[in-house]
Amino acid sequence: MRLAQTLLWLCQTPSFIGDERLLCDAVAARVSALPLAAPVRRFGDSLVVPLTRGTGGPNVALIGHLDVVRTEHEHPPRIEGDRLYGPGAADMKSGLTLMLDLAERPDRPRVDLTLVFYAREEGPYAENELGVVLDEDPELSRVEFAIALEPSDNKLQLGCSGSVHAKVLFQGRTAHSARPWQGDNAIHKAAGLLARLGALQPERVSIDDLEWAHVTSATMAGGGRGRNIIPDQFELNLNRRFGPDRDLARVQEEILALVAGEADVEFIDLSPAAPPLRHHPLVEALAASGVHAVEPKQAWTDVARFAKLGVAAVNFGPGTQAQAHQKNEWTSISGLVEGQRIVARFLERIEAR
Repeated sequence: MRLAQTLLWLCQTPSFIGDERLLCDAVAARVSALPLAAPVRRFGDSLVVPLTRGTGGPNVALIGHLDVVRTEHEHPPRIEGDRLYGPGAADMKSGLTLMLDLAERPDRPRVDLTLVFYAREEGPYAENELGVVLDEDPELSRVEFAIALEPSDNKLQLGCSGSVHAKVLFQGRTAHSARPWQGDNAIHKAAGLLARLGALQPERVSIDDLEWAHVTSATMAGGGRGRNIIPDQFELNLNRRFGPDRDLARVQEEILALVAGEADVEFIDLSPAAPPLRHHPLVEALAASGVHAVEPKQAWTDVARFAKLGVAAVNFGPGTQAQAHQKNEWTSISGLVEGQRIVARFLERIEAR
């Protein structure tokens, strides 16, 4: 099966985050050999592929990241029954497979279609190369509709949560642990904040009949100089996930209020949320093309970058979502085939008539 062989090829080409060049070179060579509306444009280890132009149909972009996280795999990429195993099989080389399949089909859709393969999605917001591509490419920021082919089990996931990471540093004073009164224990000073975090309940918000949860968690902690030393520093990483009803400035204020002046706060990663746009005509067209469900995206994705530009964008992909970032990651081949059919129905639905 052609789809499965394309996905296997992608998984056999390593592309751990920060090391995407080999796969970028391979994809560039593969698509450059095809008839395109214009030459491939490259930005670092990211590609913009103008597939069709002048169709009279809407201007649509399909986007997918080349990088994968460094998970553990006990065997090389392979097919076993309906499962294809390999690094990034679900997240998100399954989505890249659909993009390559469209490029390699002789019958092109009557829409102005652009494919974007980009690097470093799995890292910090500021290092994600899609930001560079959107800033520098002459066409991409003017698309009407973008689909991020993130793994979603062929469900249409609208909008996305925002994410803020904050470094919270408690300051104290060292002393011998036999005489703790001579110091100021920085770890103990975090007790109030940790208690408040433990008592927090998800705050839920509904937009377009879709529900997001605002949640705040301590995800990393570190401090102390030795077993017999009162610690003079203790650091927490706070991660706040929030729905499309909040902007970054408000979320930063909420984190500062939670810390209540008990520690120094440094915001180190700021990723905005994106609205669902459920009633946008192109979103409705995709929803009517056989997707398995319509739901909110309770995570951050690059649809937020398009939302910032005023471009409607959604998450939809054939990858097995629960397998993302897992040991021995796999995805369903039948799900890949179904995803191909849904995308084909959508493009046919919106073609120029």
